[in-house]
Amino acid sequence: MKKNYLAIDTTTEACSVALSCDGNNQSRYTEEPRKHADLVLPMVDELLADAGITLSHLDGIAFCQGPGAFTGLRIGAGVVQGLAFSADVPVLGVSTLAIMAQRTYREHNASHVYAAIDARMGEIYWGCYSLSKSVMLLQGEESVVEPHALVVPSVLNNKGEWIGCGTGWAFNEAIKSAGIHVTNIYDKMLPHAIDALTLATPGLDAGKGVSAEFALPHYVRNNVAKKKAEQG
Repeated sequence: MKKNYLAIDTTTEACSVALSCDGNNQSRYTEEPRKHADLVLPMVDELLADAGITLSHLDGIAFCQGPGAFTGLRIGAGVVQGLAFSADVPVLGVSTLAIMAQRTYREHNASHVYAAIDARMGEIYWGCYSLSKSVMLLQGEESVVEPHALVVPSVLNNKGEWIGCGTGWAFNEAIKSAGIHVTNIYDKMLPHAIDALTLATPGLDAGKGVSAEFALPHYVRNNVAKKKAEQG
């Protein structure tokens, strides 16, 4: 029997929700920074209404847990916790970078993706992903780093052509100076909840979801702003 899963993302400039109901997927997506708190719940309500179900019919909720914008991460986690408590369903967090890589595969058929988000303060959030059975898997670890200081294991270079995606590729020249090269760049690529749904569904099906209180942001970086001394 097909299960009903909801996915939510508010971690970047994009705000999106997706619903898998009896095997049919629907989604809503918009790019309106600073409006996520106003938009996300009405988008959820609209999807549920269109599918003819309520929160009580959900079997689990997936959410984009970060890295990303501090406020967006908090909004998403708070909304997911509230919905999951109300519906009494498990939650499962998915990396923002992984979701971006999955979207790059879905839209551009990319098999190897360097996903990067502008982390401000002269740094980027960074992750390397390769395709396995239609799912993007992390190679190594996600990190926050200055673009010119990136280090990619040589074994990854032997995998084939790599694609760059995400706002972190605004630092393309600095990334290239670190010896990292790609065949194409999609620097406007943002996460989409439909891809969070793709990545989270196997885990939710396998019972890997956790209770609502563990729907927590994953910042990657502990410091979200520079102290005055660090600002010079």
